[in-house]
Amino acid sequence: MRTLKRILTATTAAIAFGGTAVAFTSAASASARDGVCDAGEFCYYYNSNNEGSVSDFTGSVADYGTTQPSCYDFKGPGAGQGLCIKNAAASVWNRSGQTVRVHYNSDYGGASQDFAAGAKGNLSSALKNQNASHQFNPSTRTNMSYGLYELSGGSITCGFDGYTSTPGRHEGIDIARGIGSDVHALVSGEVIYIARGANGGSGLSTISVYNSSLNKTVIYLHSAPRSALAVGQQVGRGQVIADEAWRGISSSSGAHTHVEMRLGRQTHAAKSVNDYTLDNPNPTSFWNSQGYNVH
Repeated sequence: MRTLKRILTATTAAIAFGGTAVAFTSAASASARDGVCDAGEFCYYYNSNNEGSVSDFTGSVADYGTTQPSCYDFKGPGAGQGLCIKNAAASVWNRSGQTVRVHYNSDYGGASQDFAAGAKGNLSSALKNQNASHQFNPSTRTNMSYGLYELSGGSITCGFDGYTSTPGRHEGIDIARGIGSDVHALVSGEVIYIARGANGGSGLSTISVYNSSLNKTVIYLHSAPRSALAVGQQVGRGQVIADEAWRGISSSSGAHTHVEMRLGRQTHAAKSVNDYTLDNPNPTSFWNSQGYNVH
């Protein structure tokens, strides 16, 4: 009887120990996305100065989502718990051991702020409550507004699907620096179409460059194609293909270069003005893959 009791006692202890072990393993597994800022994680805080609820990550996220139950949310106790984190964080703590870049837009686009390993602090005024994605160990990229001209001073004047007062949906990205600025090819490829146009509202110019390995066409509108540029010509990344102008624009004050990525081999840009259906996908991930920030 005493032997049976010892066996039962040992078995009970083993089960109890096993239960403890299982509970411990479960708790350890839950440390990922558990609202505690552990070593190896990048963490958002709902309030400034690392206060309020925490949302913790061990890798990059391109889109946080905006509705429960599918969005990434604040999980820790305190103000903000349970809310979706997109456009809702005020400070961070980077315990990941890598640089982490916070972006204004989803898909790692727009204004950004880098946090070195170990950094702890508030998001900038441009990103406080405007956080839409983050990237671990981001690659060094060139801003599109610099790459197009290979000079400083350029800026994006209208982003993809960025119309605010023009009817329709914008199919490309407008970048401006000044009339006469050299316009460089952002991606290499074959020139498959040129319309030289003329300055003024009825003289739209077009340069279409198709990259067969990517199976994508990059189209440049409104700038003046260089006289030597010809259909069938291969152009390299960074090669000057045009001068900034206002071809197809009613006023010289609106001079800019419209840059549009299209899937497949396309000779013409998609219609934007007075067209409310987008034909092109959001190009941010494409431009990122080519080494550009979309700003």
